[in-house]
Formats: sequence, C-alpha cells, structure tokens
Amino acid sequence: MDLNGPGPQRGHVLLIAGDVAVRRRAVQLAPSANLAALAMVPASVLLGSEVPTDTVCLDGTRDPNTVLARLRSAAAAPGPLLVYLSGRLTADRRGRRLYFALAGTTASAVRYTAVPWEWLGGELRRRPAGLTTVLLDLAADRDAWPLLRESGSLLVSPGAQVYGVVCPPGFAAGGDGTVSGYTRQWIDQLRRSPVRPSDVQLHALAAGAAGLPPGALVLPTARELGMRTGPVPQQQQQQHDHHHHQQQQQQSLRPADGGPQEHPTRPVPRPDPAPDAVPGGDPAVAPDGDPRPYIHALASSGRHGEAALLARAWEEYVRGVYGGSSAQAMEWAEIRADLARMAGDFVLAARLWMGACRVRLAGPGGDGPEALAAAAGAVYCWTRLAERAAVVEVGVELVGVLRALPGLDPRYLELARARLSAWEESGLPRPART
Repeated sequence: MDLNGPGPQRGHVLLIAGDVAVRRRAVQLAPSANLAALAMVPASVLLGSEVPTDTVCLDGTRDPNTVLARLRSAAAAPGPLLVYLSGRLTADRRGRRLYFALAGTTASAVRYTAVPWEWLGGELRRRPAGLTTVLLDLAADRDAWPLLRESGSLLVSPGAQVYGVVCPPGFAAGGDGTVSGYTRQWIDQLRRSPVRPSDVQLHALAAGAAGLPPGALVLPTARELGMRTGPVPQQQQQQHDHHHHQQQQQQSLRPADGGPQEHPTRPVPRPDPAPDAVPGGDPAVAPDGDPRPYIHALASSGRHGEAALLARAWEEYVRGVYGGSSAQAMEWAEIRADLARMAGDFVLAARLWMGACRVRLAGPGGDGPEALAAAAGAVYCWTRLAERAAVVEVGVELVGVLRALPGLDPRYLELARARLSAWEESGLPRPART
C-alpha cells in the first residue's frame, strides 16, 4: 500500500502483551493487566486524532509470525498509528540479539518462540515521519539488560516517535497482576486532562510519577530527543497549540510541522550589544529577527556551548526590556532548559525548569498549566540522572517545588518522595529537607 498516496485517513491502534516478568515468583510486570487497562481508553484519545480507527489487541499470543502479521497490517494503515508493547525483553545468548518474549518463551528456544526486536522497526520503516508512535512498557531480563546497557538505547525506527521505559532485572515488584506505574500514569493523565496533552508531555509526567527503579532506561534518550526534526500529526498539533504553549516551548527549538518556526506573539528584539556572529562566520539572527531556528541549528549540530551562549544573551536582553518575570523572559529561560537537555546536562536542565516554575508560581496565574508543564520538564530531566549525588541533590529541591504547586495531583509528590528515598537509602547521607 502506498502510504504517501491519496486515500482515506484511517488510523490504527495495535496493543501487544508479551510474556510476564517474574522475580522469585513475584510478578514485576503484568502485560495483560496493562493491555486491559489501556484498551479501555477510546482509540481517538490514544491517537490524539478523530479519524476512524481500528483497534487490535494481542494477548497471550505464542506464535511470532502472528505478531509479525499484525505488525505488517498495522504498518499499512494510511493514517496515524500507535503500537503499544508491554512485556519482557530477552536475548539470544549466542547471537546477542534482542527479542520480545511471548507467552511460553523459554531461554533455550528464544529464537523460535519470541519476536526479534528488529521486526518492529523493519515493518515501520516505510511509514511517513510523524504518523507513528511506539509506546513501550518493558522489563529486561538478565540476558537482555547487558545489551541495553551497552547500546544505551532501544532502537525502533527513525520515523517513529518512541516513548517508554525499560526496567532492569531484579527490581522490586509493585504488586502481583496490577497495572504498572508507567502505563497507569499515562492512562490517568489521558482521563484527567480536559484536552489531550501531547505525547511528550504525557511521557514526561508518566515517567516522573511511575516510581521507576534506579537505573531504568527512559526512552527517548537525550540524544534521540534532541535529534528529532520530523513533523507531528497535524490533527494532534492543532489540538494542543492553544492549550499547551509550554509544551511547545519544550519542543520549540525545532519546527513543529517541518515548515518555518512560529514566532512569539511580539517580535523578539535584537540584543544590543549582542554577537553578530559565532565562530565560523554564521549570522546569530535570522533575517526576520527570530534567533530561535538558528540556535536550534547550532544545538542540533552539536555546537551546544555556542547555542547556550546565544540563548543566555537573548534571555538577559529580554529580561532587561520586559522584566525578569515577563512571559518573554520565561520563554527564553525554558529555551535554555531545553538546550541543556539536548546537551545531556540534565542537572542544569532540571534546575532551569525548576527556576521557571518558581517564577511562574510567583506571578499572576501561578496555578495555570504553564507552571505544571515547567514542573513536568524538571521531573523528566530528574528521572534521567544516573549519579546518586545528583539525583538526591536535585530531588530534594524538586520535591520542594512540587510541594508548592497548588494544582498538582498529590500522588505525584508522593511518588517523587518515594523515588528520592530509594536513592537516598542506596548509600548516601540524607541532605536536609526543604
């Protein structure tokens, strides 16, 4: 089927539950429970689109070829596609290949009873960019985890937007047969929000509130998130433009639809003095006066220091013109936070997001969605930290910020405290609480 040709825009949702993850007879991840809960959410909400949608659920499947056939059928859908996988990742010990374990998969017969991970990307590779979302809630066993740590990610397809978590082997079970924290938080956000949040915001909130074990792999990685340049589905973009300006700002350093970057409501004035060029003779500002596309290009090409320097110059100028708590200054503070995230400096990114959240809380409308979105950015960056000292230091500060948010669901604060305590108890002295 020609996915780029004319035809009805019909969407597809494919939900797949693989093998259960068990440790010492305790269920760590119950894919069937996740699938049943997610299947109760309307397909239009899952997709963020009102196009007619087909939904297929695979639970208890034992034949890899059955899964392959369903993947192939889903990939042929001309409209938006969501593929959800929950279960156990395993590996072929001899071939060092990752597999998605199905019901009945055993270590001695992985190659014949599980789905090779590359099958997923192979079926999705022909789909146009911006129409495919892959949502993962997985646990890796002792054979798969070393391969994931070696690669640092879990590749799917360049044209797909991938969000999810992979828990390491041996993590403490959260309760036999219950819906996992990540999937539950994703569903709760969809049900609670009057307007569907973007997938990036859903993922940030879910990953931050899921109570993930230390060392869990959160997808996308910083490098993958910073490299994204493809379009997003038009229906979803139109739905969130006016309700989630903050989330756009988290992604605003790249064009939202492949076209020109949107400008602020009022023109951004040129700093004076400001660098007319950076090393290499490149202009610091686009001809229309908006520096953001150029700063994004610098960061995307790996010139993070230059991008951060220019963004700081613009922020200082805007603060002098409009004030430190103005909307314009907040935009540039949040741009700097996203640049730090793209550079992999999650400590700085989390602190910049927290600073923006505090300023928004102190201003008019402090209980609005902008403050909550800034907190979500801080939580996401905090979950990406892997050094115990940084996790605890930033976490103590983050708990204080979350406590001050009037519109925050109290469960998020409880889960953040629980994650912080888990890291504190791993060997570091406890810092003073804020």
